[in-house]
Amino acid sequence: MNANMLFYIIITIIIANFIIDKILDALNAKHYDDSIPSELNDVYDEAEYKKSQAYKKTNYKFGIWSSLFSIALTLGFLFFDGFEFVDNIARDYSENSIIIALIFFGIIMIGSDLLSTPFGYYKTFVIEEKFGFNKTTKQTFILDKIKGLLMMAIVGGSILALIIWFYQQTQDTFWLYAWGVITLFTVFMNMFYSKLIVPLFNKQTPLEEGSLRDKISEYAKSVGFNLDKIFIIDGSKRSTKANAYFSGFGSEKRVTLYDTLVNELDEDEIVAVLAHEVGHYKKKHIVFNLVASILLTGLTFYILSIFISNPLLSNALGVDIPSFHIGLIAFGLLYSPISELTSLVMNYFSRKFEYQADDYAKHTYKAEPLVTSLKKLSKNSLSNLTPHPSYVLAHYSHPTLLERVRNLRK
Repeated sequence: MNANMLFYIIITIIIANFIIDKILDALNAKHYDDSIPSELNDVYDEAEYKKSQAYKKTNYKFGIWSSLFSIALTLGFLFFDGFEFVDNIARDYSENSIIIALIFFGIIMIGSDLLSTPFGYYKTFVIEEKFGFNKTTKQTFILDKIKGLLMMAIVGGSILALIIWFYQQTQDTFWLYAWGVITLFTVFMNMFYSKLIVPLFNKQTPLEEGSLRDKISEYAKSVGFNLDKIFIIDGSKRSTKANAYFSGFGSEKRVTLYDTLVNELDEDEIVAVLAHEVGHYKKKHIVFNLVASILLTGLTFYILSIFISNPLLSNALGVDIPSFHIGLIAFGLLYSPISELTSLVMNYFSRKFEYQADDYAKHTYKAEPLVTSLKKLSKNSLSNLTPHPSYVLAHYSHPTLLERVRNLRK
């Protein structure tokens, strides 16, 4: 195989992924006007259902244009040797391979962000605003961008530099050290994400004493689940959409409730949602996902170690001087079909785990408050009640609302 053939394999993968994705989107869009299943008749009234249909169609059209722009930019970058151009700029500033890689990815990251920002702005301040979701100010939007870029530069840059250093020092066995670093980082973020990262973007306050806290504590005690860290997050500063999540392990275990969720649901429904999340812990889903993520990362690094030294990877992207960072880009493009397959498998397990967590909540608390909470949250987000099965298979990490309601009422 030569570099030219590898280049066209990469192009084929990119185009095939795009076509498959657009076919799935089109199949899903055909179901936007389906009648509401009888079990979900109380989610929307006629006006609200028309609004949800309009929201889905608007996002579908927006998705077509944004993805067309993205693939045109990617293909143009590949055909006109964009990676070589950026690599040459990076090499003008340093001869150190780590510095070159950091400058290279810095340019790619900033350029990509600048080009995607107009689409993010339109999505937030036009589409989300039109349908009553957006609460983000332009100042918050810009600050989020800056904070995100700084975090990526500091954290991502440090990890990348360390991985390249391991490669320089150990060559074929670098993947073991890189895997170890990513594993430590993953576990650390699972433990301390809410304590260290979330406060950079949102304000978290302990849930005050009262009937809601008492009900949560009473339920947690009834199932032998130690839960004393309950926080409210100001999600309403960005959107009206609601959420709740658990994070951390051991003494760092905490539950975070969006203020929008607390305002949208009654106390029984909130406890039912938390019972579902407790089910994930009790059924060891959190541990499974963490271990699966770590093992998949190890497999990816191992495969990377086999190919990264091959100059064909860099040459396929039009770069004459082989390097780790160019090889990493090429490998990522070639590896994307495998990533899609692993994503399908992980989504399958995720949907299965959602049923198990629902069952846990049904048996340790009550089914009906969870049913009504799911319906309210679906209505709140104008979600699609009748997605195409193929789209669900490819993209849904949760079963559809209809499937969950039927399962809870069995």
